[in-house]
Amino acid sequence: MYQIKVEGYFSSAHNLRGYKGKCEDLHGHNWKVVLEVRSLTLDSVGMVIDFKVLKAQLFKLLETLDHKYLNRIPYFLKVNPTSENIAKYLFVTLKTSIPQLYAVTVWESENSSATYCK
Repeated sequence: MYQIKVEGYFSSAHNLRGYKGKCEDLHGHNWKVVLEVRSLTLDSVGMVIDFKVLKAQLFKLLETLDHKYLNRIPYFLKVNPTSENIAKYLFVTLKTSIPQLYAVTVWESENSSATYCK
């Protein structure tokens, strides 16, 4: 099994609906996102997928979240923008263009992350 990873970053604000504590109020994070792709085989060049292609897909999606209030993004109007749900949103959105996608990990701080995987 081959496994490759790329990471990207975005900054945004959110608040957690139904949460009792500091996170119920508007606050922001500098998010780190790690994509993990796995494959049993390599292409004719010897790659799982070109890092350049993987990064381009990730950065394009992160641009739609950067410096935004996540609660106003259509997906998060009904889904609470927790780290777990952000990871799932990124995974589901990217899976159509990256079939080998295995996992998305979202870091809201240097010591707190959530992963969504197949």
